[in-house]
Amino acid sequence: MQLDGKRVLVMGLGVHGGGVGVVKWLVKQGARVTITDLKARIELESSLDQLRGLPAEFVLGEHREADFANAELIVRNPAVPRESKWLKLARARGIPIEMEMGLFFAQLPRGGAQVIGITGTKGKTTTTLMVGAMLKATNSKTVVAGNLRVSALEFLDQIDETTPVVLELSSWQLEGLEPHAASPRIAGITNIYPDHLNRYRDMNDYARAKAAIFRFQQPSDFVVLNFDNRISTHLPRGFARVVWTSARGSLREGAYRDGDALMWKWDGMREKILDLGEFKLPGEHNIANALTAIAVAKSWGVPAEIIASALANFRGVEHRQELVAEIGGVRFINDTTATAPAATIAAIETFQPTARRIVLIAGGADKELDFIEMARVIAHKVAHLILLEGSATEKIVEAVERVGAGALLRGRFDTMRAAVDRAREIAQAGDVVLLSPGCASFGMFANEFERGDEFKKWVRENKEAR
Repeated sequence: MQLDGKRVLVMGLGVHGGGVGVVKWLVKQGARVTITDLKARIELESSLDQLRGLPAEFVLGEHREADFANAELIVRNPAVPRESKWLKLARARGIPIEMEMGLFFAQLPRGGAQVIGITGTKGKTTTTLMVGAMLKATNSKTVVAGNLRVSALEFLDQIDETTPVVLELSSWQLEGLEPHAASPRIAGITNIYPDHLNRYRDMNDYARAKAAIFRFQQPSDFVVLNFDNRISTHLPRGFARVVWTSARGSLREGAYRDGDALMWKWDGMREKILDLGEFKLPGEHNIANALTAIAVAKSWGVPAEIIASALANFRGVEHRQELVAEIGGVRFINDTTATAPAATIAAIETFQPTARRIVLIAGGADKELDFIEMARVIAHKVAHLILLEGSATEKIVEAVERVGAGALLRGRFDTMRAAVDRAREIAQAGDVVLLSPGCASFGMFANEFERGDEFKKWVRENKEAR
């Protein structure tokens, strides 16, 4: 794609880093870049600081029709809905619309042939980083990018035909691959649960978005699916060979748990990969993540001993069931990236067996999700519930009251500091204070990472005050 001198409109700068990388790359290609975002300058300050001095025009706090009408190419941020009226205007004028991942795949020396892609509702970041560690042990040039708060485009200069690329791909990012009829050579879906129903028509629409990761694969490619996840077993089949995983029992082929060991069986050969005593991450969901990583890496051809070493040395990911501090015998856990009820349920079930009691901090922005199952788990496994204000919080209150657990509520707060202070008052030695919101962060916070950082800040201030 020839970009030198082309008028390119970037729709949505955002604060996650991807938009910044896109702008930097476009400018480097010689494009005449305009950035438009509905957020005000103060909300985008962290991103704008990284673009200071670049020859680009900024239109902030609004969108202008002229910017869309006069562009020769529009690059939309994944957070921008495909149904946006501004994009409809551009399509009516025949202006091409791209996304970061479409641009990235189009620039790769071998396209999808050198890519491993991981998606899923829960566990995709953890699984991507597990796979990245495995491949880096076999090829130090391996690039790990995607939905990790940095643009994949920034890595293009490091990539040649021999470079493996491991990408975490959100459902929104996958939308960018469809116009290019592109899929990774090896695709993995950790699981699919209700999420983002404020963005998709229904669960079928959301599942189809996830399935885009393997839609254009070839018969020599592989797609790794979770046999324990009902929705994954009902996805439409593509052309690639399916590799199943299961944390619940043996499989004829694939990666599975056998008692206290993680196993791999393929083409009649069976081998033990790792004893669970060597695996340091808590929770059944992380065993499932590890099995997906094993299946992906084995499909790529990584030796079993390298996979085992990477898993034994993996220590988890920031903001995902992260131990922040222990204060007076109380463990404070940051699980801010639990932005859907299924993720909060997984966190509760991870920590409840080892905790005297769980003090849960939940609540936030609504994504049109149902909280009744989360409320049932709270009723049986949580001792105290503290809520952060947001558009979904009243729905959580209603769900908790509906299952007869309204007495667990210990307050609704519009600052993280107040919520942490309340949790500190309630918690006793042996308890776990768990930030696992089950909701998006918008409203009180710019994103879920800011929410997690705020939690960690006030937990550590509590610790220093003792």
